[in-house]
Amino acid sequence: MSFVVFPAGPSDAEDLARVHVASWRETYRGLLADAFLARMSEPGFSRRFRRTLTAPGDTVTLAAAARDGLVGYAQGGLSRRGVAPIEKGGEAEIATLYVLRLAQGHGLGQRLMVETARALAARGATSLRISVLRDNLRARGFYEHLGGEPEAARQEPGPGGRLLYEVAYRWPDIGKLTSLPQRGPC
Repeated sequence: MSFVVFPAGPSDAEDLARVHVASWRETYRGLLADAFLARMSEPGFSRRFRRTLTAPGDTVTLAAAARDGLVGYAQGGLSRRGVAPIEKGGEAEIATLYVLRLAQGHGLGQRLMVETARALAARGATSLRISVLRDNLRARGFYEHLGGEPEAARQEPGPGGRLLYEVAYRWPDIGKLTSLPQRGPC
């Protein structure tokens, strides 16, 4: 399976929303309430993506497509911790990274992670972080494989106000991630 990765634009909003909702339902079944996952709205997420992609500011959104359409995306920008502005050598954060299950295992997640980190580094970021549900062991293994350093689990408000445990992974030197080679036939 081969993929093309490209900067997403407003015309990609519906496809990004489809991937977002489908990947949440694949990934978080058993970790989040089934009722919440069933209520997720592609039109609602499409509107959010269109707004973000119309005036992206410091946000980077990369989409990944296979022959039949979008299969993944990553979105990042300034760290939610607000350590320092990216352009002043601050910390960036990948807020979302999702790859549909049918496209996993081909190096696409790593490619999206590395290319998003490169785009954020080009804007001046010197470190990077990403957060994941503590019980999402597959994703945690992926970030550890890429050299992310886990921080202690912390409680964060999740869907419906329910408290969930998250683990942040950090790359104190974003260059350790941006220099990773691409694997496979992406």
